[in-house]
Amino acid sequence: MYALAIHGGAGTLPAQELRATRQQALREGLAAALAAGQRVLAADGSALDAIEAAVIALEDDPAFNAARGAVLTAEATIELDAAVMDGTTLRAGAVAQLRHVKNPVRLARAILDHLPHVFMVGEGAERYASELGLARVDNDYFMTAARSEQLAAATPPTGPQPARPPPRCGQGASPPAGGFGTVGAVARDRHGRLAAATSTGGTTGKRIGRVGDSPVIGAGTYADDETCAVSATGDGEWLLRTVTAYDIAARLRYARQTLRAAVEEVVGQRLAALDARGGVIAVDASGEIVMLHNTRTMLRASVREAEEPYLAIL
Repeated sequence: MYALAIHGGAGTLPAQELRATRQQALREGLAAALAAGQRVLAADGSALDAIEAAVIALEDDPAFNAARGAVLTAEATIELDAAVMDGTTLRAGAVAQLRHVKNPVRLARAILDHLPHVFMVGEGAERYASELGLARVDNDYFMTAARSEQLAAATPPTGPQPARPPPRCGQGASPPAGGFGTVGAVARDRHGRLAAATSTGGTTGKRIGRVGDSPVIGAGTYADDETCAVSATGDGEWLLRTVTAYDIAARLRYARQTLRAAVEEVVGQRLAALDARGGVIAVDASGEIVMLHNTRTMLRASVREAEEPYLAIL
């Protein structure tokens, strides 16, 4: 029995994103990505191939914050991060600070398949993509008018500003409305293999060089056939600090918790206690799928063999 779950980010969508027509576009994008991954699994393909196919579909859709359609940095450029992990071998590939690789998840997969390394960044990662012949584009290929407007709305006015007390824990540290966003996928194939992938443009107005949880193995992405596969989304700094994806897997391995119990404790209790905002999708060795968030919205969809697909935004 195969199982697949995907997400398109968690956070607070701005008002215009909640219009019926906009929701329809988001739903169609999620459905297309879910179908891309499901086709692989239904043809007896691997979980690794399925999550890559699903994430590529989301990276190519400008409605989501990954590759084309990614959010802009404070300098109005785009930097991209991604990771892939194979739960059978525990091999992983991760990339960060990409500016020209059309599909970052493809490069992460190539690192997993061909190199002894796990994590590559910036110029070295771009050079390896060129060696492989992966599609490269100008940085402005990733940009959309909607993301430019989002950056403008999030940019504070110039000049002296009144002093504000530092935020407590996660309070006030989250990106502005619409600033969250990541795409990801987790899967179990018919042979019991698990895999996870995550891809993102980061947060609106981030400093050049900032890297969040998405490409960090154990924070935003993790997979182990003996426990579960996880992809996280939300407040990347807190997902990094709490090693969210591995925390969930560790609860299955060492505390013998169920997947649902582990996810509910991590997202609903631990992150919530820190006022950290986000969500996860996860699938375990038996094919159980759990998708949970403590934000207003999380774009998500899932399907299991012989069952109807599920799709939700709020």
